[in-house]
Amino acid sequence: MVLRLVLFIVLAVGLAGFGTVAWIDMHPAHSQKKAAPTIALLATGKALPPGTLLQPSDFTVQDRPPAQVPADAVRDTPENRASYTGAMIRRRLSAGALLTTDIAIRPGDHGFLAAVLQPGMRAVSVGVDAITGAAGLIWPGDHVDLLLTQNLVGANLPPTRKVASETVLSDVRVIAIDQRLVQGASGNHTAAQSTARTVTLEVTPEQAEQVEVAAHLGPLSLSVRPSEAAKARQSKPPPVFSGQVSPALAALDMPGQTGITVFQGAGGKTEYHPQ
Repeated sequence: MVLRLVLFIVLAVGLAGFGTVAWIDMHPAHSQKKAAPTIALLATGKALPPGTLLQPSDFTVQDRPPAQVPADAVRDTPENRASYTGAMIRRRLSAGALLTTDIAIRPGDHGFLAAVLQPGMRAVSVGVDAITGAAGLIWPGDHVDLLLTQNLVGANLPPTRKVASETVLSDVRVIAIDQRLVQGASGNHTAAQSTARTVTLEVTPEQAEQVEVAAHLGPLSLSVRPSEAAKARQSKPPPVFSGQVSPALAALDMPGQTGITVFQGAGGKTEYHPQ
């Protein structure tokens, strides 16, 4: 009788313990609190010298509790990333420094061009489409070559010389892309405006005049230079003509194999070849 009572007590205790463990698993302890909320802030992914034009690759994200967020910190949103791309930082920033509203001056802010342009330089804008603008791969701060493609006109011009491409400007800095550089400009864009793109370049006064002339000669396009190439300036390459690109056009310009020969007296003769 006593043995049965002991076995009953042991079984009851075991069942109670099993039920307790199962209940705990289904109802986590209140001590396991949810993670504290944080706010995503924009920061610099690397050290940046003053005067740098911010690019998307310069951004990183820091998560901080609300109590540790400075009042002027820039939050990580698509709108802020777009707004601060192309902005110029006013002072040196270390890697991981928070981006604040007083650190950078953005395109459209009062005094942006005056702050970005080097002494004696000018800002000139050129219109390019999404393809000739390197399909969105060009950012403020990049160095580019400006190329002109034009159709040449001439009565005796062979087919191999009727289209030419040449470098108008070499190693110029991009200071703005698709930005209205006027404070308070309207943000409304039509479908046609969204196709065309405006790229603003930093040039000398003489180069600004060259760009204006080139824009009337033919379509302009941009060629991105490697970052190291900006330090080693190179001379402009010679123009490239259609015959150098298309073997078919070059074949049309080869001397004719047929002609007319008129024999004259005393052994003289005259040859005529089609032009």
